[in-house]
Amino acid sequence: MHPDAAAWFAKRTSTWHDWSLADLRRRKGDTRVSVVLPALDEEPTVAEIVTGVRTLIPLVDEVVVVDSGSVDRTAEVARRAGATVHHRDDILPGTGSRPGKGEVLWKALAVTTGDILVYVDADLTDFRPHFVTGLLGPLLEDPATLMVKAFYDRPLLDVSAAGGGRVTELAARPLLNAYFPELAGVVQPLAGEYAARRSLLESLPFAAGYGVETGLLIDTYRAAGLDAVAQVDLGQRTHGHQDTAALGRMAATILHTIHARVFPDRPTWPTLTQFVRHDDTVTTAEHDVAHPDRPPMVTVPEYRSP
Repeated sequence: MHPDAAAWFAKRTSTWHDWSLADLRRRKGDTRVSVVLPALDEEPTVAEIVTGVRTLIPLVDEVVVVDSGSVDRTAEVARRAGATVHHRDDILPGTGSRPGKGEVLWKALAVTTGDILVYVDADLTDFRPHFVTGLLGPLLEDPATLMVKAFYDRPLLDVSAAGGGRVTELAARPLLNAYFPELAGVVQPLAGEYAARRSLLESLPFAAGYGVETGLLIDTYRAAGLDAVAQVDLGQRTHGHQDTAALGRMAATILHTIHARVFPDRPTWPTLTQFVRHDDTVTTAEHDVAHPDRPPMVTVPEYRSP
């Protein structure tokens, strides 16, 4: 491991047990906290997560679900559970609307009021309140901490319990170790659970789709240094899994995100070719995997920071 990564891992890694609810409430002061759930067809799980987050009021000031174009009852059940719900297309309409996770996380800045935003994936099947309190701990303790990444065990995966998923181990980690070895101590760079200060998030570009977590991690490191990032062990997390072809598209998007930051003047081919069998015939399927970043939110004329 790169020596800077080893030193960072030793001093910037904690566990959710280190952060008690009572202590966090004392440290919170007048800091506002927004919990954001990006959601696409998550009707079976989103309400339970919203309900769980709401048990943390008044530590959490608002729970916001940003719907990325669901065709099920995601928005309805989230609203009934007590979340404020926004559709991706209705936020900053002058900027247009794009598919993908990066879009809804970026637009969430425009419909939340928190000084700290906590992102939580809406497909968790075992949400527990410490998923939020653990991420808030380092931010409420130390003003110099700007972003906190989660890591956790993921049962039923064919990787070591403390590692990441297949895309992490086969794509994101090798690429980050090669090009950004100082980030080698980040256990799960693609974790969908993380928290950051608004002042940081609104100053950074947001990569498209599943490249968003990688892009924010790299850009935070470049803008503020390694010690601006911390990580917290949240224990165990379970969620739905995608098929291999979908993971391939995710990996391609992450590759493009990293490549764009390492070689900004060398564009890559924007599509990924995959193959589908229909009886005795194999046909191609083309997927767009390279999209431009959304610009830092502070540069968007429609945006009004709380």
